[in-house]
Amino acid sequence: MSNGDVSQGRRRFLIGATSVVGGVGVVGAAVPFVASWNPSAKAEAAGAPVTVNVSKLEPGQQMTVEWRGKPVWIIRRTEEMNENILELNDVVKDPLSEDAAQPAYIEGELRAIKEEYAVVVGICTHLGCSPQFRPEVAPADLGEDWLGGFYCACHGSKYDLAGRVYPNQPAPQNLEVPPYRYDDENTITVGLDPEGAA
Repeated sequence: MSNGDVSQGRRRFLIGATSVVGGVGVVGAAVPFVASWNPSAKAEAAGAPVTVNVSKLEPGQQMTVEWRGKPVWIIRRTEEMNENILELNDVVKDPLSEDAAQPAYIEGELRAIKEEYAVVVGICTHLGCSPQFRPEVAPADLGEDWLGGFYCACHGSKYDLAGRVYPNQPAPQNLEVPPYRYDDENTITVGLDPEGAA
């Protein structure tokens, strides 16, 4: 065996070993780089559906959940509240929400899958302030014609308890209704449409 044969064998071994180590290094560097393209857990959670149990929500009360960084209000309405909404059909700007941001399966004046619960995004359609929940009837600061609803203190926009805007307000549209569904009698998931909804 000559020195030339030994050198050739070593050379092949070193080239092969270096190639393997280099390949492992490239893969090791590429995995975190490619993984960085995926959205973070925080970003995924920001757009993820939100499931909430409404069994402890008393009639006339409101709760707030966060979905996609927005406050979503769930209001358990009483029969009187729903009657007051219907009384305002000739008063509000868009009573059937023909020009509103809401899923196609939300129809009618009450703007809800089930009449008892309203689900609306709590952001004024004017400049993005968050209106106040004002369920009381005829408070001194809102007048004797007030039948309950939402009042935006930023610029004075008023909405009824279905999120329908009054006419001649800074807000151009009704409050948005997000996609939502009932998983059972007491569980609402915001961000998912009901089964079979288009």
